[in-house]
Amino acid sequence: MVGLIGKKLGMTQVFGEGGEVTPVTVIKIEDNVVLDKRTADKNGYEAIVLAVSPMKEHRANKPYAGQFKKKGLPVLKVVKEFRCEGVDWEVGSEIGVDFFDDIRYVDVRGVSKGKGYQGVMKRHGFAGGPAAHGSKFHRANGSTGQASYPSKVLKGTKMPGRMGADNVCVQNLKIVSVDKDNKCILVRGAVPGPRKGYVVVTQAKKKR
Repeated sequence: MVGLIGKKLGMTQVFGEGGEVTPVTVIKIEDNVVLDKRTADKNGYEAIVLAVSPMKEHRANKPYAGQFKKKGLPVLKVVKEFRCEGVDWEVGSEIGVDFFDDIRYVDVRGVSKGKGYQGVMKRHGFAGGPAAHGSKFHRANGSTGQASYPSKVLKGTKMPGRMGADNVCVQNLKIVSVDKDNKCILVRGAVPGPRKGYVVVTQAKKKR
């Protein structure tokens, strides 16, 4: 499904007429440039390739910069491909925040914040052991295997490890308002990723 690339600016709140508070995330929608089109005849499927955020050309390697030079476009930092059919956007055209005028709910995809290597209490919510001085079991995960049969650690056992930095999709977020002057949309609730992180915003699949 076609969508646009945006940048998460952070969270704030919006007050309604009755004084109710709505937590919202501000997503800046820079003008998305159509870099390329995939066709069924040439590529075996249909898709649109979008790019945003100017970058210095000397920071890009030759193969990356070459795809922009081939189309006569400036080098852009973020490139995403959207599987879609029947989209008639031309290469080089710019798609802005007006795309969301008739859309009420969106799905937002991004990479969640990376937490590094974490223990089971932070990673899986384990309760931990007693905090008293006599206890020798505080934040450890305890036994992970069996004494006799099958005498191994089963796959999927919750253990310490890398946490975060996962691809996350948050569905059915309501668009509270569209700020065309600042090229931003305000969606209800939180979206994955840090501030100034890039996200992909598409029309919600499950809700209209």
